[in-house]
Amino acid sequence: MLKRITLLALLGATLTGCVTAPPTNFSVPGVQRATTQQAVELKAVSVSYGLPSEVKGDIPTYGEGFPILWEKSLVEAIDKAGVFSDDAPEKVNIFVKVLELDPPAGGITMVTPARARYSVVSRRTGKTLFEKEVYTEGTVPPGYAFSGLVRVKESLNRSVQANIAQFLESLSAAKL
Repeated sequence: MLKRITLLALLGATLTGCVTAPPTNFSVPGVQRATTQQAVELKAVSVSYGLPSEVKGDIPTYGEGFPILWEKSLVEAIDKAGVFSDDAPEKVNIFVKVLELDPPAGGITMVTPARARYSVVSRRTGKTLFEKEVYTEGTVPPGYAFSGLVRVKESLNRSVQANIAQFLESLSAAKL
């Protein structure tokens, strides 16, 4: 019996000991340059969690740093895509409210839902020029990695990356 326990412990250590969890990385891979630019200049981007009355799902209690990473990744994707003009007379801000971000506590296939409301607001008038609520899921199958922590973090990354990418597609198609 002791040999079996030792063997199982060694097998478990072997399978999980070499696996490192990926960093939290919301940077969108493969961003393509926009075919047309919006005739406005982006001045600021702000990402925060929605108010309790706005939230539509769970928000992680340990995720204080997620809005900052989301913001930096959104700015990076916008810069890569070249969606906005650099010298347009009309200036805008983008405000993002994270309404749901719920990494799973465990499971075989890890699915993380992400929901955010993106608002493009004129700095001159305060008028909302474009608003879109985006819902995405990041799914990581069990074959991706043996470690559940690795799959959870990757599903979180994929969910937010897809959310930003979907917003960029909508923004590129909109007329501001």
